[in-house]
Amino acid sequence: MSYQAVLFDFDFTLADASEAIVAGFEHAFRQMGHPAPDPAAVRRTIGLVLEDAYTQLTGQADPEARARFRALFSEVAVPMQIKVTRMFPGAAELLRALHEAHIPAAIVSTKRASTLREVLGARELLPLLASITGGEDVTHHKPHPEGLLNAIAALGLTPGEVLYCGDTVIDAEAAQRAGAPFCAVLNGTTPADAFGAFPSVHIAPDLVELRQWLGL
Repeated sequence: MSYQAVLFDFDFTLADASEAIVAGFEHAFRQMGHPAPDPAAVRRTIGLVLEDAYTQLTGQADPEARARFRALFSEVAVPMQIKVTRMFPGAAELLRALHEAHIPAAIVSTKRASTLREVLGARELLPLLASITGGEDVTHHKPHPEGLLNAIAALGLTPGEVLYCGDTVIDAEAAQRAGAPFCAVLNGTTPADAFGAFPSVHIAPDLVELRQWLGL
């Protein structure tokens, strides 16, 4: 494999936490007096910053309402994610194969790193990762390349040496802006043709195929 490291988005790339995310939205919307959200619409926002997802679904942009939404969402979604998040088929095997090949793997996500560490720790996958960059670790969220560039720099590598894998055009744009090769993973709600506006070195239907493509 020509890449010196492989970085991943988390939600709908390596794992499915949508059951907990939908439950968090439903709880917060109920407490805030909003109509119950459409679960499919909630799933389509996965990958956005939580506050932006709230604004997209409600039209409410008031900073206090956005902050209250996050707090209420987290009451239900964070503990539930630790219990119900489902790693996609091939995720654990891919991370182990990279680790055994001495190729660093890392996560760059909008989800909080503290939540990611608990989720991955509960599944005994945390030791396989060189780093986790979450939403609380950056000033500018994806598609801004800050998180990706910070993770790459921490590995002592250049963007061109690192593959970034994600499931949304937000991830694709972040990779483009960072100058890193991008691989789309079709585990989420974004279809393959949506990635046509961004450069990609590969489009993987799933993580099993991605591992094969990487030659691991």
